[in-house]
Amino acid sequence: MAEAVDTFGPTDVLVNNAGVLHFSELTQTTTADFERLFRINQLGCFLGMRTVAPVMIENGGGSIVNSSSIEGLGGMPTLVADTGTKFAIRGMTKAAALELGPKGIRVNSVHPGMIDTGMIRGYTGDEGLHWGGQKVALKRVGTPADIAQLYVFLASDESSYSTGAEFVADGGATATHAFGG
Repeated sequence: MAEAVDTFGPTDVLVNNAGVLHFSELTQTTTADFERLFRINQLGCFLGMRTVAPVMIENGGGSIVNSSSIEGLGGMPTLVADTGTKFAIRGMTKAAALELGPKGIRVNSVHPGMIDTGMIRGYTGDEGLHWGGQKVALKRVGTPADIAQLYVFLASDESSYSTGAEFVADGGATATHAFGG
């Protein structure tokens, strides 16, 4: 953090975007698999917030944007470890927003659906991306450009009255229920 401040000046935005994914049925998920996801997805988010908060407090405020997932809003088979970490990020975001809000720091979470990134493409390939796109209201998979402006909005003063909130960019994946889509 000291090196970042020395190099770039006061830090007033943090985007916690490190994350990994692991598909495995609950009974086949090893402790090592679960711990790996916990350490990167959840602990990494915690450490980022804990590290930047004192700098932001000293500078009079800022914005923390935590990347979660639609798996932080609802479960999905074969993603028990991922879902657990994404729900945890959602909860940590809300707790941090309550604690840091009086100190001028906003904390929000972003919950993307299936986005065509190298990580997702590596698991699903073109066929899986096409299948996923057909499952949502917009009938396509998202691109990084589809959600980038959401992060920019949350990092900016344009979202000055938003904290502890969940922002979803999922092509309509969460617009349905078990019998609706």
